[in-house]
Amino acid sequence: MPELPEVETTLRGVLPHVIGKKVREVMVRDKRMRWPVPDEIHEIEGCRIESGERRAKYMLFGTAKGTLLLHLGMSGNLRVLPADTPFKKHDHMAITMEDGRQLRLHDPRRFGAALWIEGDPAEHALLKDLGPEPLGEEFTVETLHAACAGKTAAIKQVIMDAHVVVGVGNIYASEALFMAGIDPRQPAGKVSKPRLTKLVQAIRKVLAASIKMGGTTLRDFVNESGEPGYFKQTLRVYDREGEPCRVCEAPVKRIVQGQRATYFCPKCQK
Repeated sequence: MPELPEVETTLRGVLPHVIGKKVREVMVRDKRMRWPVPDEIHEIEGCRIESGERRAKYMLFGTAKGTLLLHLGMSGNLRVLPADTPFKKHDHMAITMEDGRQLRLHDPRRFGAALWIEGDPAEHALLKDLGPEPLGEEFTVETLHAACAGKTAAIKQVIMDAHVVVGVGNIYASEALFMAGIDPRQPAGKVSKPRLTKLVQAIRKVLAASIKMGGTTLRDFVNESGEPGYFKQTLRVYDREGEPCRVCEAPVKRIVQGQRATYFCPKCQK
């Protein structure tokens, strides 16, 4: 599914085409998404989009009247297209701007979302209990150390918990733990603070690198222009079961944690 870097890449791609633009019309072609698209979504019509930001995997487009929240779900994408471009089967919503371009939400599996928020978005039920952003100043070794204290859960499960830190999805958790040299099975409460310092740095580095390179190419993800990201070419352990570790050449191992595949090097990660 699109993870934090893919969402950030998409947002950065569409912002130049919508910031400062007035919304002329909202076309909801199918309301059936993770939550039904509310009729209130039409409140954005006539409003000028004043801001755009990402919170976890949610994209927030602010206006003087309210905020449009979009989520790409499992396989969705967001593109800016000329309004006369033929619709695809799973183009569920189109927002026409004053210049004739459309922001289209495409979501084959319908796990995405399009919601309208009045008031402070930070207080919305989907956002208010989220942890700090991994690339923000609030995510520190102190906050991670406090979150890990006394926990017997595996460290990989803890850093994937959105209440601890947002946006560290399965791919990036495996990659960051490899970079930090930490076994993903290690109980979180037993990981020392110096090693957690390395992990915080690794999480930041892996996510920043992926954003810079356009996200990770997965089965369904394409960026706002329809081109795939390229970060997958640099993955060190993820999806490389049995292949030689890029550091020590030991075979990369695959296990299942929390119903998700975990990849690691049993020699480099302790």
